Amino acid sequence: VQLQASGGGYVQAGGSLRLSCTFSGEYFSNYVMGWFRQAPGKGGEFVAAITWSTVNTRYGASAKGRFTISRENAKNTVYLQMNSLKPEDTANYFCAAKFTSSVTSTLWEVLGDYDYFGQGTLVTVSS
Repeated sequence: VQLQASGGGYVQAGGSLRLSCTFSGEYFSNYVMGWFRQAPGKGGEFVAAITWSTVNTRYGASAKGRFTISRENAKNTVYLQMNSLKPEDTANYFCAAKFTSSVTSTLWEVLGDYDYFGQGTLVTVSS
């Protein structure tokens, strides 16, 4: 499995960005997909996760109400729409994949629970 994130960039506070993560490998349907971020000098922080069915989603405290995770299963792609960005959202955003079941409703928030990680895409929010 390989994960490739894209869509990061430089944006002013209050702006929006949409990140994409492309999954290369088999059985995308058997993976819960998550987004994490890591700011300079800090550990990984859970941002959002989504099941195959897209019915179940979960957000970290910093993402609630501003970010939306979605996935387009036919394209093996997961997205993170980020609105009302703040300078504290500046970080490297990377996607992660957790092998499970296509019918699961369970979502994972701990980075160590995921099986695969991408390199990430850098988001910089200026004040």
